[in-house]
Parts: sequence; C-alpha cells; structure tokens
Amino acid sequence: MLASLASPDVLSRARKIKLFLMDVDGTLTDGGVCLIGRVAAEGPEAGAVTEMKVFNAQDGQGLSLAHTMGIQTGFITGRHSPAVAQRAKELKVRFVYLGQAKKTVAFEECVKQAGVSEEEVAYMGDDLPDIPLAQRAGLAVCVANGAPELQAVCHYTTSRLAGQGAAREIVELILKSQGRWEEAVPLALA
Repeated sequence: MLASLASPDVLSRARKIKLFLMDVDGTLTDGGVCLIGRVAAEGPEAGAVTEMKVFNAQDGQGLSLAHTMGIQTGFITGRHSPAVAQRAKELKVRFVYLGQAKKTVAFEECVKQAGVSEEEVAYMGDDLPDIPLAQRAGLAVCVANGAPELQAVCHYTTSRLAGQGAAREIVELILKSQGRWEEAVPLALA
C-alpha cells in the first residue's frame, strides 16, 4: 500500500474515518456483470437469470480487518444482488443498501445509524452516480480506473484497480494514518 504517497490532506482526512462506505460494481468488483440465463420452456424457472460476481480476497481481508478494528463498513449499490448480500454477511458489513437508484438517502441513513459525522465517512466509488456521495464524504476515494469526473471531485485515487484490492488499500490507508496498522496486522493472522 502506498500510504506514504498520500498527501498530508488525505492523511489528515483518513485519521478521522469511523465509517467506510463503498459502491460495489466497478469498485469491489472489476465492473463486469456476468448474467447466466437458464433455459426452461415454462413454469417459474422460465427465463430465470442468475448473476455472478467475483470479489477480491484481499479486499475481503481488508474489510474484515476494518470491522475488527472498529471501523464500520457499508455497501451502497444500484443493483439488487444476492451475491452482494452474501458477501456482506460473510464480512460482517453493517450497512447493505441494494437497488439504490439514487444513493444519497442510503448514505444519510448510514451516517445517522453509525452515529458519525460526514467528515468521519470515507466513500469509495467508480462512476458518475457516486459523485454526490463523494462530494459529502470526509474522505472521497475513486478507484484507479474510475470515471475522470469522479476522480476530479475525490481526495484520493487508489493505485489498485477496481476489484483488485482497492478497498484493502483504503483500509490500510485509514489504519496507517490513525497509527493502528501495527496493532491490526496480528489480528489478521490465521
């Protein structure tokens, strides 16, 4: 992780973070959406579609470590996805908002329920629908391959690509800026 390359402003913002919210598709995944159709002539399975998502194990470890270290986490995504709900459950993600056409209400609910100020929220996304949340978060993050319009309003752009450890990079940045990384590492060891 390149925490040493983060600006003093980014490190100052990261020191305050108590809640890490993020988009899913194109942030925790590489942005691909794999839809698998089942063939059935008639009945309840006719035309049924299964969605598949691939998540990065390092992101998972990072989010688990955030939870262990008392940083609350949440997903706010535009798609309805049982795979996202399952991954959130596995990682003990507290806030899970699926099918959010406009993400602002979910963001506000997370902030209120977490008992934090917007200054204490990190938000990571990849595309245009993430701009309103990035503009409100204390630490706004865009993944390396995110939309230029989002990068323009964010405080930090990850060195890692979406679905390839970007969330882990931010957890490390937050914990290192707070001087808690050395305390966290032994807690992640199997």
